[in-house]
Amino acid sequence: MAGDALPCLAELRSRAPRGGVLLDFDGTLAAIVVDPALARPLPGTLTVLRALVLRFRLVAVLSGRPASFLAEHLAVPGLVRVGSYGLERVTPEGVIVSPEAAPWAPVVAEVAALARRQAPPGALVEDKGLGLTLHHRAAPSTAGWARAFAEEQAASRGLVAHVARQSVELRPPVAVDKGSSVAELVAGLEAACVAGDDMGDLPGFEAVAALPVAVRVAVDSDEAPLELLAAADLVVDGPAGMLAVLRYLAG
Repeated sequence: MAGDALPCLAELRSRAPRGGVLLDFDGTLAAIVVDPALARPLPGTLTVLRALVLRFRLVAVLSGRPASFLAEHLAVPGLVRVGSYGLERVTPEGVIVSPEAAPWAPVVAEVAALARRQAPPGALVEDKGLGLTLHHRAAPSTAGWARAFAEEQAASRGLVAHVARQSVELRPPVAVDKGSSVAELVAGLEAACVAGDDMGDLPGFEAVAALPVAVRVAVDSDEAPLELLAAADLVVDGPAGMLAVLRYLAG
């Protein structure tokens, strides 16, 4: 972690009782892998998250992953876990789904089944319950199929297509993203950092900027969007670099 990054992080740490730490999962807490089902937080992540929860008013993981995945792999008491970009959330009683998004689950299931039947070799279909991701990282030649399939299903089923890193996503037409979710979570705070690695994190960067102290952390990689790096106050090298930042904030 570069020394010139310490002043902004030190200010955030000093305001921990009125501050927040909001994190993406894939590419931020966990390395990007070909099969998303195999992604796990880096060793030591749960320990530092437990320490952060004791120090900061808010510690949250906000991800495109299903909330059930976050509940299973980030079992940290006091950690806020928001899945599907804000459409579902882990609670002590279980996962709560947005009433606006719930009716779209059967549509997503139908489209996922169709995608599995039509997917060319190498393409990976990830059914997230309230969303669907078509991955082409393992087979770059299938990128055209993924985009065409997503556009066709968006037009015919009413879903919304989003291009992401080495993938295309289909989501319900509900006006929720990381920007609206971050804005809701940080309401009432004085300071917060938002960390992520992809274009979908940019709305979160914009939302946190409204606070008196805002730190936007971009997690760099060979696939990191230039727009995200340019918008960041701090750029770290992969999930290991992010873990170093979290250890500093928890210290």
